[in-house]
Amino acid sequence: MLRLEAGRNPDDKALIALVGELSTQSELFRQRWASQNVRFHRSGRKRLRHPAVGQLDLDFEALELPSEPGLQLNIYTAAAGTPTADALKLLASWAASQEQLGTEHTAPSRPH
Repeated sequence: MLRLEAGRNPDDKALIALVGELSTQSELFRQRWASQNVRFHRSGRKRLRHPAVGQLDLDFEALELPSEPGLQLNIYTAAAGTPTADALKLLASWAASQEQLGTEHTAPSRPH
């Protein structure tokens, strides 16, 4: 994504500075940046580690939005019945319970 953005905005001073900083801090980054291997994956699988539920293996689709150049929508899904799907359900239930608690505590009082 960084190389794609650099191609779109080659004169972006902040981006140039970021690439320079990363190049001085990481040999791996410097080698990969120098290889100029540009690939845009429109679909695939990503592995993430969440601090509460652990490893998540997510399929993704990247959709470019024609009405907004440079903007894309990333959609992540998990196959039903997998540990990742179960972990996402657990996270969703935690988020819903937190939202419900916040609503209960901040609900305006009604006059009697």
